[in-house]
Amino acid sequence: MKIRVFVSLKDGVLDPQGKAVGHALETLGFKGLGEVRINRVVELEVPADNAADALAEGEAMARALLANEVIEDFSVEVAG
Repeated sequence: MKIRVFVSLKDGVLDPQGKAVGHALETLGFKGLGEVRINRVVELEVPADNAADALAEGEAMARALLANEVIEDFSVEVAG
């Protein structure tokens, strides 16, 4: 079963990559931008028979490796 793990920085955590992208976009003429934040999506094929098991597996992987829970939030969904 395919799942997606969405990982993003928590509110208040500085996002230097987002700042750099925001600055570059303004340099290219895209004015008036608000805050720019960079997130990531990890798509995984997991050996699960149902959505609940797939989501639990995704959450376990996010907690173990994919997200740093001190500075990042994550969510997991079953992909179509």
